[in-house]
Amino acid sequence: MPLDALIAEDEELLRSALVEQLRRLWPELRIVAECEDGASALEQLAEKQPDIAFLDIRMPGISGIQVARALGELSPRTQVVFVTAYDQYAIDAFEQGAMDYLLKPVSDERLLATRERLLARLPAARNDDAVLERLLQRLGTGQPRADTPPLAWITASNGRDTVLIMLEDVVYFRADNKYTTVVTAAGESLLRTPLRELLEALDARQFRQVHRSTIVNMKAVAAVSRDDTGRGVLRLRDRPETLSVSQPFMSLFRGM
Repeated sequence: MPLDALIAEDEELLRSALVEQLRRLWPELRIVAECEDGASALEQLAEKQPDIAFLDIRMPGISGIQVARALGELSPRTQVVFVTAYDQYAIDAFEQGAMDYLLKPVSDERLLATRERLLARLPAARNDDAVLERLLQRLGTGQPRADTPPLAWITASNGRDTVLIMLEDVVYFRADNKYTTVVTAAGESLLRTPLRELLEALDARQFRQVHRSTIVNMKAVAAVSRDDTGRGVLRLRDRPETLSVSQPFMSLFRGM
């Protein structure tokens, strides 16, 4: 029976190269989804339930490790292969955690070895949450950002005015056609920065994507609830409206 795979990689050239490599070295593998970020990976995993997920660790907003942590609820039988450009210290962590990984640039030899390990485990395998948690602890946050610090403030348009907004005052961001709406307790303003670009600059410890079109400041959340369908609702501290959390993203709130 053919196996299905998902690939999540935010760099288009690297994603295309891995797709081509898999088609050449593992032609019977069906690639059912190609994702450019962790948010779309969550949604596609919930919908497609693939046998294998190739996850880039460093993606804007929701990292590959965060996606993998959600598999227990979204797609328990999906086996994870992390794709990483990390140094040897992190590679040691993967090997001690007994998780599959591919080091960029991916060599044919390494990919073939990973294929054999996966075939030996499938289809009866299930992800080990304890192993994944130990790996996460060894790697730190799972999304290191050594290049630039998170944003502290932004400028946005409010009518004819350009206003400065401190990030701590933002309640949530909402995608709005070609713009992004910035919502604070005082009102709304518009940004020209797409939501996906914002994710790369925001502090992932404070701002969390809860829907394809919404990023929320977790400090502004008063409560999280879940309905019978698995969807979530966020009640906010300083705004009267509630925010919907799509079912795949609810797995990120596990433990709250």
